[in-house]
Amino acid sequence: MKLEFHHINFVTEDVERLHNFYTQVLGLDDIPIENFPRPDETDDQGYSGQIRFATDGAMQMHLAERNLDVAFKHGEAINPVERGHIAFRTDDIEAFKTLLENNGIPYSDYGTAFAKEWHQLFFHDPEGNIIEVHQAV
Repeated sequence: MKLEFHHINFVTEDVERLHNFYTQVLGLDDIPIENFPRPDETDDQGYSGQIRFATDGAMQMHLAERNLDVAFKHGEAINPVERGHIAFRTDDIEAFKTLLENNGIPYSDYGTAFAKEWHQLFFHDPEGNIIEVHQAV
């Protein structure tokens, strides 16, 4: 099972202000929203908050609108857009679930609720930081 660092997610009340800072002040490149297809939000699944993306060419930044109701809506314990997270990509999400289970680490499995092309899991590190691991589908 391979694991590689993929992105940092910052959560904000003003996505445009944050995106402008990283692209116009720090000089990161914009990643067009069209490169990140999202499922439609329904009453019990999804997230339609504003999102913008930036990159240095290797690392991505995902800038998301804060939404405190996402975990409740999905019946999950972990909310990835409450305070942000770091993310890794794996080539075997099922093996990664087994790794978490074998180590007694609870996780929230959002599947493709947020991104049509990614199966996403979220869990906490020992300090309570949120970590995402996803696999391209």
